[in-house]
Amino acid sequence: MLVLSVSISLAQSISEIKQDKAHYLWGEGSGNTLKEADNSALADLISLISTQVESNFEKTVEQTASGNNIKFKETVNDVVKTYSSATLKNTERFVIQNEPEAKVFRYIKRSEISRIFESRKNKILELSHNGEEALKNLQVADALRYFYWSQTLLRSHPESGEIKMTDQTGKEQLLITWLPMKINEIMANLSIGVESQDAKDNFTDYLLKIRYKSEPVRNLDYTYWTGQDWSNIVSAKDGSGVVELPKTANNNEIKLKAEYAFEGEANIDMELRDVMQKLPQVPYKSSYLNIGTKPAVAGVEQSSSPVTNVVNACGTLNALSNISAQEAVMKQVIDAILAGRYASVEKLFTPEGYSIYQNLLQYGNARILKKFDLKYFQYNDFVICRSVPMSFNFKTNNRTFIEDVVFYLDKENKVCNITFGLEKQAINDIASKGSWSENDRELIISFLENYKTAYALKRFDYINNIFSDDALIITGMITKVNTSPELRYLNNGLVKYNRQTKSEYMKKLKYSFDSNEFINIRFADNSVKRSGKGAEVYGIQIKQDYFSSNYGDTGYLFLLVDLSEKSKPQIHVRTWQPEKNPDGSIYGLSDF
Repeated sequence: MLVLSVSISLAQSISEIKQDKAHYLWGEGSGNTLKEADNSALADLISLISTQVESNFEKTVEQTASGNNIKFKETVNDVVKTYSSATLKNTERFVIQNEPEAKVFRYIKRSEISRIFESRKNKILELSHNGEEALKNLQVADALRYFYWSQTLLRSHPESGEIKMTDQTGKEQLLITWLPMKINEIMANLSIGVESQDAKDNFTDYLLKIRYKSEPVRNLDYTYWTGQDWSNIVSAKDGSGVVELPKTANNNEIKLKAEYAFEGEANIDMELRDVMQKLPQVPYKSSYLNIGTKPAVAGVEQSSSPVTNVVNACGTLNALSNISAQEAVMKQVIDAILAGRYASVEKLFTPEGYSIYQNLLQYGNARILKKFDLKYFQYNDFVICRSVPMSFNFKTNNRTFIEDVVFYLDKENKVCNITFGLEKQAINDIASKGSWSENDRELIISFLENYKTAYALKRFDYINNIFSDDALIITGMITKVNTSPELRYLNNGLVKYNRQTKSEYMKKLKYSFDSNEFINIRFADNSVKRSGKGAEVYGIQIKQDYFSSNYGDTGYLFLLVDLSEKSKPQIHVRTWQPEKNPDGSIYGLSDF
């Protein structure tokens, strides 16, 4: 009797909802499994929601539809479907019949429809603010990515013509016009010129100097026309980029295209990925840039060593003057790399240094861009040579990285270590801490450069050694939680933190190393604080961009590291979180 009364009550509820068309939208579905039935009911409901909001999409979808009403309706339906993986699954559900002939009923109040889109609106605003912050820091690639991703999600929102934000000047901006204006403004303020060229047998290398409003960009991604097709993506760093053209190509002009869509990176966000697949890319003619191939283009100054700039800017890292022996070693190493005679300088390396050297040359197609005015610094018993600019590209990936390669020489003037240098701004941030000794500043810079290089060159043993056996390792992931029935359509994204042991972390890292052709890490916005406990213990907070063959993400890293033994750093805490806490903070010293 109880089962019968429940069934009657359920039938009455569904019947009442169906009859109350003024207040409810509903969908039904069937299938062999509950999942199939539920997806079918959602599809039915989505179709009705699409009809309800399609008039709001006229401006953002009309170019896609090209006047075709059927195509317009299909596009709107596809866009609304992108909400189904998250918020739409939180609509109310009745299971009418269980498997194997499952039937599901989904419904929503018409008054609740606007709440479905609230979460995406929040993400649109967040990305816009991220773009502003990135541009302020001359992270041009990041600014373009955030602005374009915000624009993409905006085009999928039924209130796209009404969403506003307050920019950093305090002025209210209508995003539908402000975002494309910002993207075009960035392109207009880029100045790119050829600094030098190096003719090879079949091609010519051009070293580019890239500025935004006369300042070196911290990053910019671009492709260039080879005469036959567009190249792989090149990730410029600290105002330097590279172009390699066959000698058969037009040698009077270089055609660049600044990257702004970042479709590959969008795969880390399923919601964004789905929208990008449903809506066509917005073309920006301003992203195409033509530059002359002659060096010293007007308006683009000649380059100097990135390290020279760092030293002159902060005056806190003192370069060595008596360096004839070290210069002689580095000249032979650089000449050997340029000539492709890698093994001819083995005697100039320690066994470990030569192993790292071999790994470096195997890290993509490694090439030196040009000979910089190298600078040498004393660090404990080592002399550090900063830095040789090199480019790296990969067979199975469409990306070229530019890195400043740093060499360590021991007391016998043999190369004992090689690292990828930090960005110039990151070095400046650390080097300018006048209350720390110069050795302490070099210690932090050296640690971070060794850390990021160990991941790139897959130095599993090194990473295993620098993590203490009892290290606390925490990683965060976004999860959706329904806090209450009333708030079920709002952005209830919470960060779920998973604690791992060292062995668990290293096991996953080994799998990552084995399954990826390459890994590249970029650090930005670093903050380093010394613990007040007396020892050489530091808390390091960093924004980290992680790229690999099959994965990429951006998040915030915190390391609690003991550097008391200079040659044996020990990481006691490592945390990673995909976004900042609601108050804008991330994990730090005060949490441990």
